[in-house]
Amino acid sequence: MASISDGDDDGRGTTVDLNLVPIIDLMSVCIIFLLITAVWTQVSMIQIGSSIYGKKSNDDKVEPPPKAEIPFRLDVLRDGYRVLIGRSTLNFPKVSGTYDNTKLIVELKKIKELYPEKVDAVVTVLDELPYDSLIGGMDALLTAGFPEISVATAGSAP
Repeated sequence: MASISDGDDDGRGTTVDLNLVPIIDLMSVCIIFLLITAVWTQVSMIQIGSSIYGKKSNDDKVEPPPKAEIPFRLDVLRDGYRVLIGRSTLNFPKVSGTYDNTKLIVELKKIKELYPEKVDAVVTVLDELPYDSLIGGMDALLTAGFPEISVATAGSAP
């Protein structure tokens, strides 16, 4: 408690109580508002490993990329998987309504044999697809030997 002297020295002072509850309420509301409106508005790319989409300066010379720098992407689509490696495209349609992970793993292992120094890949998935389809694609990449995986949203489906 705070005590304020009124000038009399008779030992009695005026006691003042400060109510701090409204100030604490205001600060807690401000902190909650700050946390809600911070950075979590939209996540368009989650980086798990190193990404091939790094910033490049303008003074870089244009040279053909080494085999480890070839773009490699796995698209999880409504009707199956699509693998893009360099300029090549491989499609793996669904079999009996499920994703064909075994055929995908076999082809990914062939790609790993062609590019043994390649360790990174990007997985794109549509927002409306179930989470299990993304996990299936990531597991196939890990099984085939691509441990550095970046996950991105696919935007609109073709």
